[in-house]
Amino acid sequence: MANKLNNKKGKYFVSTAIDYVNSIPHLGHTLEKVQADVIARYYRSLGNDVFFMTGTDENSLKSVQGAEKEGIKVKDFVDRNAQEFYKLQSVLNLSTDDFIRTTEQYHIKGAEKLWRACKGDIYKKKYQGLYCVGCEEFYKEDELIDGLCPEHKKRPELVEEENYFFKLSKYQNQLKEIYEKDIIKIIPETRKNEVLSFINSGLKDFCISRSSERGRGWGIPVPGDSSQIMWTWFDALSNYINALGYAENSKEFQERWQESNDKLHIIGKGILRFHAIYWPAMLLSAGLSLPNTIFVHGYLTLEGQKMSKSLGNVVDPFELVSKYKTDPVRYFLLREFSSTGDGDFSIKRLEERYNADLANGLGNLVSRVLTLSEKVNAEPKNSNKDFDKKIKETQENYKKAMENIKPNEALESVWRLISFCDEYIEKTKPWELVKNDEDKARDVLSSLLFTVKEITGLLEPFIPETSEKILKQIKKNKKTESLFPRI
Repeated sequence: MANKLNNKKGKYFVSTAIDYVNSIPHLGHTLEKVQADVIARYYRSLGNDVFFMTGTDENSLKSVQGAEKEGIKVKDFVDRNAQEFYKLQSVLNLSTDDFIRTTEQYHIKGAEKLWRACKGDIYKKKYQGLYCVGCEEFYKEDELIDGLCPEHKKRPELVEEENYFFKLSKYQNQLKEIYEKDIIKIIPETRKNEVLSFINSGLKDFCISRSSERGRGWGIPVPGDSSQIMWTWFDALSNYINALGYAENSKEFQERWQESNDKLHIIGKGILRFHAIYWPAMLLSAGLSLPNTIFVHGYLTLEGQKMSKSLGNVVDPFELVSKYKTDPVRYFLLREFSSTGDGDFSIKRLEERYNADLANGLGNLVSRVLTLSEKVNAEPKNSNKDFDKKIKETQENYKKAMENIKPNEALESVWRLISFCDEYIEKTKPWELVKNDEDKARDVLSSLLFTVKEITGLLEPFIPETSEKILKQIKKNKKTESLFPRI
């Protein structure tokens, strides 16, 4: 199969990673959510039945430590911060179907069921290792950089206790075959190579619990052993199937997970190992279907450094949306950066994109066309052959980019069509035709209106509020408000 999602009608499952709630959201969290939302909206626009989910990971040790630092109950701490992540759905205009919290009963029951389903590959032993609380992961010495966690730049703590382990080594050959044959497709290819390299280095069994004492009693107890709490990642990864009703083996779970070939995980590069190695191995152990595609995006950086709560270099998405509005923020995140590479954020670049692409580009085109169309009562009934050719070319490039999860390239193709419209306006001078030849003006503006309507449809997954406003203005054949006032 090509490096893309299937484009047939059916049941699609689109998920983001679920976020730790040891702090409130920052802009780095929004990139993944908006990318996933665009994909979900796009496949819905093709007539597919899409289930799009996100949520919060609340059973981590870092949540316990955060609550202790503030001197409040862990439940109060996670409830407060989870609510802020929940608000992102409306702030970013996400079309989510479920927001799962790992402290909810339906998740807990599913995590317990998965543990029991994997029981044949679970055993207990004493262990000593270097544990990064930020990653909720044990590291080997050679994986550290100058003795520090490569993600959080902090020294892991030495942990020694008796825990449960999962027989990951048992699945080494099976996992290698899965990725060599693209049974699970990883986008981009470079991330697939990372996974294969890790597998080829030799998979070791991994720890999947911690003592209840070290976890301060917070988390999901291991079934049949209340002295142990499930490792955060073992319980958290099960959220994808729990949201579909795994615990009760629901029809939704059967249709969207077990029987569907369109299951997409959208994650950041820092958690690839968990989703591409641990998670499939757990599913194989439990006798469950595998995801089909794992899309791996880069990080938002600030002055070249990963945006991170633990590093303290974060941008508040609520403040950003309050100042610039939802659609401009969505547009910037999706257009400015490669979907798979890191991108350095700056207010200066956001404002430049806003003025150049939205105010002077899309907004100005819609304003000019509608203002002139109203004068001659033009309607978007048809386009001429020049526009037909350009629209078809745009649709083909857009479709290819979206199937390969490259929203920035899809937007580039739309803006080339916007530029074509601007050039056509300068060439035909419809403002003069309105005065001298109304019939010719009506033909020219009808083609422009038709093309603007096509542009609006292509932009709906990206800037849905703006698209709805434009369509209403076209329907009324009247410019009613400025879409993007210059800043």
